[in-house]
Amino acid sequence: MTQMKHIAIYTLTSELHDEKAVNAVTQEFLESLGIGYVLKGNDYSDYGTCGLSLIYVRTGGTEGIFKRILPELQAKSSRPFYLLTSGKSNSLAASMEILSYLQQHGIKGEIIHGSTDYIAQRISVLERVETAIKQLQGTRLGIIGEPSDWLISSQADKAKVKEQLGIELVDVPMQTLLEAIGKKNEGTMDAPSERVEIREALPGAQRIYEALKDIVSDYRLNGFTLRCFDLLTAVKNTGCLALAKLNAEGYVAGCEGDVPAMLSMMIVRSLLGISGFQANPSSINPETGEMVFAHCTIPLDMVERYEYDTHFESGIGVGIRGFMKEGPITIFKVAGDLSRHFVVEGHLVRNQSKPDLCRTQQVIQLCDKSQTGYFLKNPIGNHHIIMPGHHKELIENIL
Repeated sequence: MTQMKHIAIYTLTSELHDEKAVNAVTQEFLESLGIGYVLKGNDYSDYGTCGLSLIYVRTGGTEGIFKRILPELQAKSSRPFYLLTSGKSNSLAASMEILSYLQQHGIKGEIIHGSTDYIAQRISVLERVETAIKQLQGTRLGIIGEPSDWLISSQADKAKVKEQLGIELVDVPMQTLLEAIGKKNEGTMDAPSERVEIREALPGAQRIYEALKDIVSDYRLNGFTLRCFDLLTAVKNTGCLALAKLNAEGYVAGCEGDVPAMLSMMIVRSLLGISGFQANPSSINPETGEMVFAHCTIPLDMVERYEYDTHFESGIGVGIRGFMKEGPITIFKVAGDLSRHFVVEGHLVRNQSKPDLCRTQQVIQLCDKSQTGYFLKNPIGNHHIIMPGHHKELIENIL
């Protein structure tokens, strides 16, 4: 079992139980889990500061103790209460009473109980989730320009995003970016393409990239979404290359001013440390569960190889045709008001290069073909985020 860090375990113990006997059971139980932790005992002074805080309900008769200290704990942390129990000395019964009390008062919580393997695995998931939540606190994401006119459902509730995820959404005028682009020298750039239009467009695409890096620095952003289609008329180029490079450098860089897609990408990065591919579903086969996703850019750290093309809709600028490794993937999207989300696992069965779609195209087979019904009956906008690997359990626990 991989050793986990930043796990603090606090205890609840009835005064009626023998302290030595309880301590012996505690040591045996915690050591059986094979996890790395710091045992805080009944000193809750720094509760909520570690990656994951667990309350080990060691005995029965602790319900009143928990009720008494609950206001103090709520003042220190707004996260759910995780009640760890071995099941001995009526600890499970006490945990159930405590959890029922929390739920009656609209407070989230969970009892962590079962085999040692189950408990260790559950703690591993929660530690990653809680650490990611803490990493999101203070994140600043820019909205450069406004959401594209056709994204009529892809808005965000800034107050809820700040309250629930700790993310601040920052408006950046499109004119600020255009002025930054205008200040960049034309320069030259090696063009690994035989097509004249690509070679001519690459220096301009590089200027957009450099200007966006300036915006990120000036506004102290961890990422952004860009109303990129405005660049087609303003500078006769695209942001596709810039977004592909910036994502690979560790920023979140989304397309078309789609704020929910950007939030989804930020959650993926904080939780998994990887980039996400923002793409449109282009076709769906409800009978087989096969789908095609496409877009004109993809993070360069997600692909085995890539090539340049023009932007699909306009036929100008620089688009990216990326080829991601075939295998397991996860598709994810969160609503802009965080009221709901969708996550499903599948497999990338092949990359394709049809001329009538955006340049990066992925054929994906859903593990559960019935999930195609979501896309046709109850979708969260059109863009969705694709990432390598199966991560449904982790993502489900962060929202």
